Amino acid sequence: MIRVLLADDQLLVRAGFKVLLDAQPDIEVVAEAGDGQQALAAVREHRPDIVLMDIRMPMVDGLAATRRITEDPRLPEVKVVMLTTFELDEYVFEAIRSGASGFLVKDTEPEELLRAVRAVVAGDALLSPGVTRRLIAEFAARSKEPAAADALSGLTEREREVMALVGIGLSNEEIARRLVVSPLTAKTHVSRTMVKLGARDRAQLVVLAYESGLVRPGWLG
Repeated sequence: MIRVLLADDQLLVRAGFKVLLDAQPDIEVVAEAGDGQQALAAVREHRPDIVLMDIRMPMVDGLAATRRITEDPRLPEVKVVMLTTFELDEYVFEAIRSGASGFLVKDTEPEELLRAVRAVVAGDALLSPGVTRRLIAEFAARSKEPAAADALSGLTEREREVMALVGIGLSNEEIARRLVVSPLTAKTHVSRTMVKLGARDRAQLVVLAYESGLVRPGWLG
């Protein structure tokens, strides 16, 4: 059972998401919050698998709340997905750098929302299907200049190759096809790369791929 916490200051938004999520046999909404402070308290109490977190909320905003959750060593398994009104929200990339596993636009199709929740909990996706891979590069282009290549010195050549493919938005299955290996092998390479770099999830691996210069904006076809 996937346990979800909804954090949004709009009651109607929470109500709509709750009806959709609770109707699924494998998903349960365990708590709701109307601001970032409530969200933090609810996360610590209920330990959900995933938090759907609005970026703009009173008291403590979604970015600050996300940062506190992802930096808390007591909450290593909690994933945060940011909710935003516009796909090109100026805070989206910063949210991912803060530890969010991805983001969704609030008017996403129901099927996409459900697919994204399941995928993020499984650790196999970054963004909702409604947000194109080009958007990753758009925000990466606004990030800081690439860090020194030494940041990746501990990786093997295959791990660098896999990290670059993760950076351009490929799933484990797509990486497996590209490298002619099994999906399990691809997943193992991704997991080892994350461990070596101290990345919390695939989202942070994407950020590191851009910040290290391994992947550059404009590489996406």
